[in-house]
Amino acid sequence: MSPVRMGRATVKGVSAAELGTRTTELSMALVSGADELDPAQVQAARRVVDKAVERSGIGGEHTVVALAGATGSGKSSLFNALVGADVATIGARRPTTSRPTAGIWGDADASELLDWLGVDARHAVDTAVPAGAPKGVPAGVPSGGGSGKGRVKAPAAVDLVGSLDGLVLLDLPDFDSRELSHRREAERVLELVDVFVWVTDPQKYADARLHDEFVSLMSQHDAVTLAVLNQSDRLTGEGVKTVGKDLSRLLVADGVTGATVLATSTVTGNGIAELKQRLANAVAGHAASRQRLKADVVGAAVRLRPGVADGEADVGAIPRDELDTSLARAAGVPIVLDAVARDYRREAFAHTGWLFARWTKGFAADPLRRLRLDRTGGRPPIPVAIDGADVRAVLGRSSIPAPSVSTVSAVDVATRAFVRDASQSLPVRWAQTVEDAVDRGEGNLTDALDRAVIGTSLRARRPVWWFTVNIIQWVLGLVALAGLVWYAVLWGFALLQLPRPETPTVGILPLPLVMLIGGVLLGLGLGVLSRFWARVGARHRRAVVGKRLSESVAAVADEHILVPIDEVLMRHRETREHLDTAVG
Repeated sequence: MSPVRMGRATVKGVSAAELGTRTTELSMALVSGADELDPAQVQAARRVVDKAVERSGIGGEHTVVALAGATGSGKSSLFNALVGADVATIGARRPTTSRPTAGIWGDADASELLDWLGVDARHAVDTAVPAGAPKGVPAGVPSGGGSGKGRVKAPAAVDLVGSLDGLVLLDLPDFDSRELSHRREAERVLELVDVFVWVTDPQKYADARLHDEFVSLMSQHDAVTLAVLNQSDRLTGEGVKTVGKDLSRLLVADGVTGATVLATSTVTGNGIAELKQRLANAVAGHAASRQRLKADVVGAAVRLRPGVADGEADVGAIPRDELDTSLARAAGVPIVLDAVARDYRREAFAHTGWLFARWTKGFAADPLRRLRLDRTGGRPPIPVAIDGADVRAVLGRSSIPAPSVSTVSAVDVATRAFVRDASQSLPVRWAQTVEDAVDRGEGNLTDALDRAVIGTSLRARRPVWWFTVNIIQWVLGLVALAGLVWYAVLWGFALLQLPRPETPTVGILPLPLVMLIGGVLLGLGLGVLSRFWARVGARHRRAVVGKRLSESVAAVADEHILVPIDEVLMRHRETREHLDTAVG
């Protein structure tokens, strides 16, 4: 609590800009973190923001001071003594005050303010001092009140430093009234005033019920506070000091550490002038209203602050290898990579295998086609007009086997571990929000993984060595075919008993035989060697495509897990920063 001093020193001012900044920051904190903060504190903070906005929007520079206390404390008599007229009803029957009564000093119109306060009973105070009135003694101080005996004894003359112009003094209903409506009215107005004056008496100043239900409530409102020990004429001088010290101790125990205790008596007039001086100090500079609003805003922010942590985890720095690995298995990436490797070897055989054995390729099933995966290096982009419900109709669905129960469980465990690391330092409400934000396999995560695999290019450029070996295989195949045809022609000449042309030789072997055998053997040998190279190339292709699929799966993890978590943490950070700025 940060009360404004109401002693001899002038109240320190709070600028409208500072108040506006703090109010805006508190309001923004409620916007960013209202769902994760304590609901009761959020509701109270919203009332504070509304009050600050409404109070700041009311024209005029008035200071609202409320006199409140228990039944029989002489509150209404003190109000009349300050106003200088019998405005508040005083009587033996309790309670006598059912609705707030306002005394207004100065010529400025306070109608809008009083309408906002909901105070209908209004009295304009005549600040002129009647002729013959003792200096420093308020005009119209009643001769009765307090203990109800004796006449007013004029105190020593005291000059009032400053002016009460702009003061709006309220006499509130009794806080311990038997009428529940009276108590609620006092509580309602108490939340709106700028300065709070608690009027008590030697008989009830230590009443446990008042301290537990009333003074503690006063401390929560962070009002500029002054405690008045009224009816001090019932005590001796030493008794006034003793009771005053005990009252101060009780206030500190109640959390009102900055309150000031002043002894007054409407019978003797003792302390009335000093009380008016302290009210004048509060009115000076017209700062009490903004100070009260600032205290309320700061108090609301302080009470909300335990609802956020002192920092947040960096989602990008949290280890995610286990999460990405489990999602890749759930997406069927190992199955796809095996199909990619087989497809590479199959295509390599189609381009580098022995020319006369390539026709057997048709007997082997296309591994990627069986999974209904990419065959052209990437699917066309999804039209912008297509929403999530129609994506599957556009892209289709792969035939990758559904993940096993153990795989799904691994995804759930990895996701929970990641969420736990991300929300390790957060309060319970924020941690629950982080957990609720992620998709652990339900909803669109499975479809998103399948679309990621479908949309990833599983091919690359054909290797240059395929083109080179293919040319060599064609040359060897044509050579072997030429040797075979040559032998066929020679066989035809022999069958027709025609003279055969001379056949060139290579050493002792006929050239057609060398061409046929050499073409076949070299073609087969190059095909076997190409199979070995194809296995090496398949491993490289598997690594390249594996990197692409890892990036696609990581993008799905970002969209469905990391980004939702980061959005919650960002709101948490914004809420914390707004609250810290509101507190200042």
